[in-house]
Amino acid sequence: MRKIMDQIDKRLLAALQQDGALSQRELAERVGLSQNACWRRLKALNENGVLQGSTARIDRQKLGLDLVVFVLLRTRHHSAKWLDEFRRHVLTIPEIVDFHRISGDYDYQLKVVTEDMASYDAVYRRLIEGVDLDSVTSYFAMEAIAEGRPLPL
Repeated sequence: MRKIMDQIDKRLLAALQQDGALSQRELAERVGLSQNACWRRLKALNENGVLQGSTARIDRQKLGLDLVVFVLLRTRHHSAKWLDEFRRHVLTIPEIVDFHRISGDYDYQLKVVTEDMASYDAVYRRLIEGVDLDSVTSYFAMEAIAEGRPLPL
């Protein structure tokens, strides 16, 4: 059951999405709370699973990760056992940064971030290795217009 958040919780989350490195004091000042009240709310958001750790946003291009590929997969298998094995296999490939089961003409969508076409080919070969797939279709991103946007609150 989802706990209803108030406007202060939403302001906390919005501020953290903009800058997750804010100190607790800075965060409290931004949303108009005392540090203690801010800490209590952050603790509750963590305990409720709304906040799930803390990560840094990294400019992928500054690391030479210039190629983004959206991969659509179709399979003939839909058993729980196959899905569990497939999930475990996909999650061993670090270049796959997003993994979704979808509806429509395809069964799964992956987002692959890698250096170049040769490194994508290595990911592709690893992906299909030992996994029975019906089809694999790759779409290469030409430009990232908006990436890693904050969640709407």
